[in-house]
Amino acid sequence: MIAENETAGVRRRVYGRRRGRKLRAGRRALMATLLPHLGVELPAAGLVDPRALFPAASDVWLEIGFGAGEHLATQARAHSAVGLIGAEVFENGIAKLLAAIERERLANVRLFIDDARLLLARLPEASLGRAFILFPDPWPKERHKKRRIVATETLDRLARALRPGAELRLATDDPDYAAWMAAAVAAHPDFLELARGEGGWAGRPADWPPTRYEQKAVAAGRTPRFFRLARRG
Repeated sequence: MIAENETAGVRRRVYGRRRGRKLRAGRRALMATLLPHLGVELPAAGLVDPRALFPAASDVWLEIGFGAGEHLATQARAHSAVGLIGAEVFENGIAKLLAAIERERLANVRLFIDDARLLLARLPEASLGRAFILFPDPWPKERHKKRRIVATETLDRLARALRPGAELRLATDDPDYAAWMAAAVAAHPDFLELARGEGGWAGRPADWPPTRYEQKAVAAGRTPRFFRLARRG
């Protein structure tokens, strides 16, 4: 499926499924009651100020495509003074994260339920202290590679939204996508690669927890690749 719209010159591009198996009653209730309080809405015009979402936060981070939310919830627990925005369109993953937010009373999470590029286009310059794109859909077929989220256009918008010195973390378990990511970041003038590794990478930060998807990839014999980048000053 693909939906299209335009905001700040960016088309909405949502590929793949929005829904999986039917949600249980409790999670349907969270989608109806909790999500409206945590959702980030784009204004008709102008920018979205992350600081207005988290007035007391010391910093604001963004995760693009948070899946089932394990990584985002872990970061929220570990960094209670940081505001975290998660962007995702898959309803089942959103509902699972909402359950964790309610269960653990995580007050520092907001959710954007749409194409993350629309949000990136509306963020002020240098408004983010960190961003994550972890294990995005690799779109392995040649004709689908244009759908990959890690591309020059996305990196351009992240470079604008990230402060100088801010960190961008990428991960994939697809070898072709890893090579694609490496080429994209090497060619981008605004990012400096801090570290790259495979499998049990010794340089993996302690606050970069494994996700369920990553664990499944390892169990299936696939080797995760990790990238740490810094926004050049």
